Amino acid sequence: MHTMWKGSISFGLVNIPIKLHTATEDKDIKLRTLHKECHSPIKYEKVCPVCEVEVQNEDLVKAYEYTKGKFVVLEAEELEKLRKENEDKAVEIIDFVKIQEIDPIYFDRTYYMSPGDGGGKAYGLLRKALLNSEKVGIAKIIIRSKEQLAVVRVYENTIVMETIHFPDEVRKPQDVPNVPVEDKVTGKELETAIMLIDQLTTSFEPEKYKDDYRTALLELIESKQTGKEVVIAAEKTPATNVTDLMAALQASIDKTKPKTKTATAKKKRVSTKVKKEA
Repeated sequence: MHTMWKGSISFGLVNIPIKLHTATEDKDIKLRTLHKECHSPIKYEKVCPVCEVEVQNEDLVKAYEYTKGKFVVLEAEELEKLRKENEDKAVEIIDFVKIQEIDPIYFDRTYYMSPGDGGGKAYGLLRKALLNSEKVGIAKIIIRSKEQLAVVRVYENTIVMETIHFPDEVRKPQDVPNVPVEDKVTGKELETAIMLIDQLTTSFEPEKYKDDYRTALLELIESKQTGKEVVIAAEKTPATNVTDLMAALQASIDKTKPKTKTATAKKKRVSTKVKKEA
């Protein structure tokens, strides 16, 4: 597994050399954009709109636009020095909290954490302490020139670091338009909705959830590649006249109900009748 960051993490006087490894991967299928006429891949060039010339990477500088059309230029050496000063510091766990106190909206990306040379014992200590205390650590880390707030926790016997958003990076839910202030539902509607939730409640088994679109796209690509004719029959969902909330909830519950014994018995009677006629 590729190491994407090396350093150390500490809590109190305990210092642990660690390596970070990306825990998740993007499995999106990358599609290229081609010229329709000759099927050549399209290039995206960096062009200065004033000089009307193509520019190379060595001709570019970073800058902050503090007002429209006015910039503060930041030299590469200045940015590298600033990054180095922060990145070289050990990651320190500054607080321990219960993970239930952190809303999932804050979570960003997950990294596996492995011990560096000589860090096995201290790694095991932190892992056991987190498990026994039922707490997670809150730390700060510089990754790719950006300071990140992170949660340190245990996942299947491995310590993981999950970067989380800073509070000012999470937009206020009060700014979401058209959210009703009060719930205008009847007791019967609520009772039926809860009944539907109960019928659909199960244990979380991530293996049963598949990316159907990606699978279908791969099959389409493979079929075209091998020269097979591809015909996809579109299935349209039948229209329904269910318009009110109670009817929609009841229809959902009826759909999820298991087949009754009466229906099974009726099926058997029909089957026996057919055999006799034969």
